[in-house]
Amino acid sequence: MPDIIIEHQCPQCGAPAILKETDRLFSCEFCRVNSYLLQDGFFRYMLPNAAPKTKDLVFFPYWRFKGMLFSCVDSGIEHKFIDVSHQAVESRYFPNSLGLRSQALKLNFVTSEVSGYFLKPTFSFKKAMDIFQHRFKKSLPSPVFQQSHVGDTVSLIYSPFYKEEKMYDAVLNKALTTIPPDNFETASLPGGRPNWRTQFIPTLCPGCGWDLEGRRDALVLNCKNCNSVWRPTKDGFKQLKFSIMQTTDENVIYLPFWRIKADVRGITLNSYADLVRVANLPKAIQRNWEDKEFRFWSPAFKVRPRVFIRLGRSITLSQPMEKMQRELPDARIHPVTLPMKDAVESLTINLASFIKPQEDLFPLLKDIEIKPKSYVLVFIPFVEQHHEFIQPKLYLTLNKNQLSLASNL
Repeated sequence: MPDIIIEHQCPQCGAPAILKETDRLFSCEFCRVNSYLLQDGFFRYMLPNAAPKTKDLVFFPYWRFKGMLFSCVDSGIEHKFIDVSHQAVESRYFPNSLGLRSQALKLNFVTSEVSGYFLKPTFSFKKAMDIFQHRFKKSLPSPVFQQSHVGDTVSLIYSPFYKEEKMYDAVLNKALTTIPPDNFETASLPGGRPNWRTQFIPTLCPGCGWDLEGRRDALVLNCKNCNSVWRPTKDGFKQLKFSIMQTTDENVIYLPFWRIKADVRGITLNSYADLVRVANLPKAIQRNWEDKEFRFWSPAFKVRPRVFIRLGRSITLSQPMEKMQRELPDARIHPVTLPMKDAVESLTINLASFIKPQEDLFPLLKDIEIKPKSYVLVFIPFVEQHHEFIQPKLYLTLNKNQLSLASNL
């Protein structure tokens, strides 16, 4: 899946910069200032235009969704990666979607300095998402017991148009095939000048003032000076609870996972003993297992849907009990690229991946309620080998290509 490329300027010195859609940590090559990008709700972009300078541009909005879609059906869990767009204003005079433009063209952030009339979205993202899900449901065997979208990126992309005798696509300077009536005026639709700003916050540790560290697409930043982990928010950085699984292995990389304590209603899943029963594991239940609390586990990084399910299922069934420490390791740490809210969204799919028998329990999924109570970010060491990363104690393997290919998900 191609990256979306965004043209931008450094907020400190104004130098030009090129960003990927997933980039959050911005390091200017000229002034060396590090900033973290934040947007209220979702990012807003616009396509470039080739219109004559004298034209009054109208920017038509499209919802864009990119992420993983999981569906529970009779045969198991179906999954796919989707990248789709849909009108954010219902109109038969404009194209229904962006097609491949959002992937093929360089975008720009929408700022208050941009001239033009920006139409206000009147078709909610929820309605657009219902259309997406209905479209993909039609390709699935019935019944569909449960659907979840995980690791999603939601954005609003504005495409430029202008009107003469006809309505023109300002990207190509070509007239649209659908001709609006003579009395059609885009200015009569809700909209106006944009008033959104992309917020940039300095990446200084609130605890000690040191520079926070992370990859360009990191959703969590680390401070090795005061041994802390921070999540960016619109109100600044908020500290996260974290743990490190200890190891004596060498040549390791630490991969992040969300460990989630949750209340599960509709099925009994409070202890490790309950897990053995629900998953029908070939184990004789020991008395002390009733006292070992059950936790869901989810990757805190993006990978392909099939790998995401496998990792979440495997580590949840393992219920790691290894010793933990609270000191960031002097080793490579893979960035957190899947937020906590997406891990929560995946919990029902995680449960569906190991409950047995599926033919009896899948119809009950709609009545099962999972409410998260607390969570911890856990970094687990994987030994690097030639083609894969291995966690020997938990019997987990991950092909190196799965991490590199996930950078643009």
